[in-house]
Amino acid sequence: MSNLVSFAGIFILILIAWGLSADRRAVRWKVVVSGVLMQLLIGFLVFMFPPGRSVIIHLNNIVVKVLESASAGSEFLFGRLALSPGSTNAAGETSLGFILAFQALPTIVFFSSLMALLYYFGVLPKLIKLFAKLFSKLMSISGAESLCVASNIFVGVESATAIRPYLMRMTKSELCTVLTAGMSTIASSVMAFYVFILKGQFPSIAGHLISASVLSAPAAVVMSKLLVPETASPATLGVEIEPYQEKDPSATDSIIRGANEGLKLVFGIAAMLIAFLGLMSLADMILAWVSALIGLETGISLSGILKYIFYPFALIVGVPSDDAMEVSRLVGQRLIVTEVKSYQDLAILMSSGGLHHARSVFIAAYALCGFAHIASLAIFVGGFSALVPERTADISSQGLRGLLAANLACLMTAAIAGLFYSGGDLLLTGG
Repeated sequence: MSNLVSFAGIFILILIAWGLSADRRAVRWKVVVSGVLMQLLIGFLVFMFPPGRSVIIHLNNIVVKVLESASAGSEFLFGRLALSPGSTNAAGETSLGFILAFQALPTIVFFSSLMALLYYFGVLPKLIKLFAKLFSKLMSISGAESLCVASNIFVGVESATAIRPYLMRMTKSELCTVLTAGMSTIASSVMAFYVFILKGQFPSIAGHLISASVLSAPAAVVMSKLLVPETASPATLGVEIEPYQEKDPSATDSIIRGANEGLKLVFGIAAMLIAFLGLMSLADMILAWVSALIGLETGISLSGILKYIFYPFALIVGVPSDDAMEVSRLVGQRLIVTEVKSYQDLAILMSSGGLHHARSVFIAAYALCGFAHIASLAIFVGGFSALVPERTADISSQGLRGLLAANLACLMTAAIAGLFYSGGDLLLTGG
């Protein structure tokens, strides 16, 4: 029954996006239908098709093994501070418990270098071109859109550079699509960070985050094209384009560049967490003061408000009613304080038994897999505008719609996961 709720939720989310469309009559339903069918096909292959399930398990195991290598550098630098909970190093020192800054964040530097190396040797460009060709052919979107959407499965705001020569001529609908794709997926380097946070409670999380990012790519196209339909003629429609690439002089240079970019990302995440968690705390203090002033027995909080806003959406995507409020809190919280805090809280809920159903954990993991928050909006709008300052006004005008589309896309991905959830051991054991 719950799976049917998730199935219905897919179409309810589409109806909501259509109702909020900038031009409902201009919606090209072929794009929407093909995008949904693509998601359903991917979902079937990942969750129901035995070879597809095996691929997810193997990818998960590979990521976890690579993640073990990533900790070598941080343990050398930070000693026992970098030891994951319950582990002991060669010197016999035991872990001091989970410390985000010393255990999880350094993995971003390692994976950023690894991705840069894979880009240098041509592995990532080939994968990106393969996905771009699929999106362009199956969903009839422009070559530039397809390439950027495909890039976002593997990288973050750097995807903008892949279509740099085409940004000047992109339509507003295309701009909304590339912003949505950026905010509804996660970069590979950051994915490793979430794996580190959740792997203790959710051993197969790496494989599921990979499938979530792939599922969210067509979902991003569907939601963006519903909210901002194409009314012009894209310059690269039906054209297969090559990713714009500034190749490093050597493999060593790519490793150094990747490490430096990863370090910037670490500082960026740390700064955002400090700023947004602090501002959220301040907002809660003000709301509590207002609540007391007007005589409310139960204080109002920002997370509490967002929890109630997203509560219907948690039910729509198939979260059981007794867990829906907690999952809606995580999704609503992500909008303000990023998915980092939400994934941390999900891990806490799992370890404390705060969620009653494995289904709820499964759907929440997929719903949170995206940069669909205010900080990301500023990063992507700023990043694209920096490449084409002449289009700043057009890019900015699509920002909020892109953020809305990204949230709906992540929820749609969660509904797909809920549709195919079978309650098998794959969820928590990875095998």
